[in-house]
Amino acid sequence: MTTHDTGTNGTAVRTATPKDWIPGLIENARYDLLSGFIIFLIALPLCLGIAIASGAPPIAGIISGFVAGMLASLLSGSHVTINGPAAGMIVIVLGAVTELTFRGALAVGVVAGGIQIVLGLLRSGKMTAFFPLSVVHGMLAGIGLIIMSGQIHIALGLQNPRAHGFHIFTAIPPSFANLVPIPALIGLTSVLIMIFWPMIKLGIAKVVPAPLVAVIVGTVIATLTGAGPLVKLPESFMAGFSSPDFSKILSGPGIKWIVLYVFVASLESLLTAEAVDKLDPWKRRSNMNRELLGKGAGNMISSLIGGLPMIAEVVRSKANILQGARTRWSNFFHGFFLLAFVLLVPGVLQMIPLASLAGVLLVIGFKLAHPSDFMHALHIGKVEFGLMLITAFTVLLTDLLMGVALGIVLAMIVSLVRGTSLGNLFKPDMQVVEEGETITVKFRRALGFNNFVGIRGRLDALPRGKKVVLDFTGVQLIDATAMERLYDFEREYKDAGGQVERRGTEHLRADSEHEFGTRRELKGAEKKAM
Repeated sequence: MTTHDTGTNGTAVRTATPKDWIPGLIENARYDLLSGFIIFLIALPLCLGIAIASGAPPIAGIISGFVAGMLASLLSGSHVTINGPAAGMIVIVLGAVTELTFRGALAVGVVAGGIQIVLGLLRSGKMTAFFPLSVVHGMLAGIGLIIMSGQIHIALGLQNPRAHGFHIFTAIPPSFANLVPIPALIGLTSVLIMIFWPMIKLGIAKVVPAPLVAVIVGTVIATLTGAGPLVKLPESFMAGFSSPDFSKILSGPGIKWIVLYVFVASLESLLTAEAVDKLDPWKRRSNMNRELLGKGAGNMISSLIGGLPMIAEVVRSKANILQGARTRWSNFFHGFFLLAFVLLVPGVLQMIPLASLAGVLLVIGFKLAHPSDFMHALHIGKVEFGLMLITAFTVLLTDLLMGVALGIVLAMIVSLVRGTSLGNLFKPDMQVVEEGETITVKFRRALGFNNFVGIRGRLDALPRGKKVVLDFTGVQLIDATAMERLYDFEREYKDAGGQVERRGTEHLRADSEHEFGTRRELKGAEKKAM
């Protein structure tokens, strides 16, 4: 496959798909080395901040970062995604640390990583197709709200009270009333830099990432004023390693956190890989089973030596592409630079104020729960907006497992109310007919998140490079998740050199003007009015 890159003079330059592995390193080192260095600058403050917010030692974030880059990247099935500790796992790790201690949480990470490896070997990568996207987005928004509600206290110079339920809201006003001036100034400065630095049009803003600028400015203020608290690291690098404690791994909390680790880490990684595939200039498609295997191996090793769990991280991955990365080696280099930095100049990290890191995480949490994401769900449909809203606030006020479970149950109830039969709830009704160079896929009854795993499996098995006709003549319902997933299939199939055509949609009415809005069969009176 080839693509057209835009050169510095504005002309299109035709380039071949980058090679992988050692040939790819030789061919693209100049691109991947530079991008890896830029991503290292982004990842360094995030690794520290995410570890602290997770209730773990700061060094745990660095350990996860270099293991993710230098090991997981070589085993994973994606090309330009960046692995590492991420904000989406803060709530999970913090909960495990609170109930099981940090070493107990490490044991959870080891077992969860082993399960991810097994899931990869069992080719379970397609299981992400089951979850309704509105619930997934609601889960991420809920995590963002929890991050914001906790980090606001640290950004004001106080400790995170780790409140639960409605106390999450009532704990915030007292912190504003009792803020510590200098740390609060550092936190506010970090927030403003995170917001306004990316808006600067100068070249330096594209090379020096906002989190790094926020940390540098905060460190300067803290050094001049002598204000703390600051990041604390062990006396030596080897002293930062910790071993897991498996004594509570089979307890109720141990099993609960294993399930949540596997669920959130796997789901976020696979969804990120899907999103990054769409941004990849060469339209390469990740091997989702290898993604699970690579992240599982990385999580096992990271947790065995005292690191946080890792996922494929979307913001760093987007930045990686924008910086011109071409292969998995940019991920490797970013991990290498993290390791080298903590080995060579650990004292620099201990000058960073916690309020500065909290300000960075406040903005990241806001982006996870950005109002535009809720508006996007509303444009797709009122049901999708409702599911996202309910999931987000249930996650915030109870816990993540309860929020996601409630969202999925409600989505299934909606599917049944809309006309999906029990026999069609998890099993798709479809037929594949191949005639020469044309393949007709005839769908019947309902297509939804609940049965899309089977649909996607059949679609992925189609031979590439042919004309595929998606026939919806016998369909009564296509929900929003299925609409978006079908769009993804069409794009991927076309990128691989095939053709896709839709037929038989005239009898379906859209619930909204959005292209992913739910489609339902017109009733008798509605058909006559057409």
